[in-house]
Formats: sequence, structure tokens, C-alpha cells
Amino acid sequence: MKERLDIPVLYLSRYIIRTKQDYYRLLQDVRDTGAWEEWILYILTGIEQTSRQTIRIVQDIQQALMTYKHQIRNDFRFYSQDLINNLFFHPYTKIDFVMRDLKVSRLTATKYLDALAEDERFLKKAKIGRSNYYINIALFNILAKEEAE
Repeated sequence: MKERLDIPVLYLSRYIIRTKQDYYRLLQDVRDTGAWEEWILYILTGIEQTSRQTIRIVQDIQQALMTYKHQIRNDFRFYSQDLINNLFFHPYTKIDFVMRDLKVSRLTATKYLDALAEDERFLKKAKIGRSNYYINIALFNILAKEEAE
């Protein structure tokens, strides 16, 4: 069968939290009067809205990934698909993650990440405690925008 999800990616909780009053009212109606149809329609609406939002997020991430891939390939000698994968695995990366994923030395991983942060299009460097975190600007903005909506 085609186009099935390998893992659950719909965050239905956001919809329920935003419509909490409807959620509790409709759930109580099911308990009190057996009003299943309204409850099911409410849940289906949440699934539809969450699905559309998730598709938009995935498309935005794919576009950002492709943009990074092309720009880093064109502007830096150290491009690799493993580096791109690392940058998009989480909204941030660390030197240790790049060392592990690319099988490079600490010096090389630091050089790559610092160069991308100095460019200011790809990463923002943040020191937290003793560790440097390199925040993927595009991915962070996509996720932050969705959280705000």
C-alpha cells in the first residue's frame, strides 16, 4: 500500500488544547446522551486540520533542506549529504554530533560548523554552559512559526 506513515507525525494534542472547551463539552455529551456523531466530527476536523498543517511543515522543511543543500554545495568545499542530514536531524547540532555522523575530527567538525555560523544564512552559534550549539536557522523558524499559530 502506498503513502502510509511509517511513524505517527500528527500532533493532534495542539488542536485539542486550542479547542479545549469544545473537547470537554462534546466528550461530556457522549457520556450524557451518547452524542457520538458530533464527537466523531470534532475529532475528524482535528485530524484534517492537523494533517494539513503537518503537510505544510514537511514541505517547508523539504524546501529548506534543498536550499541548504544547494547553497552549501555551491559556497563551501566541505559539502556532504551527511552534513545536510545532520543539520536537519534536529533544530540544532553540536560538534560531537558532526564528529559522530561525518566521522571527522573535532577540529574539522568545529571548522565546518563555525564557517556555516559565520556565514549567517545557515546556523546561529549559541554557547550554553560549556557547550556550543549550532541552531539551524531555517528549521528553527519553521518550527517556531508553527508553534506560534
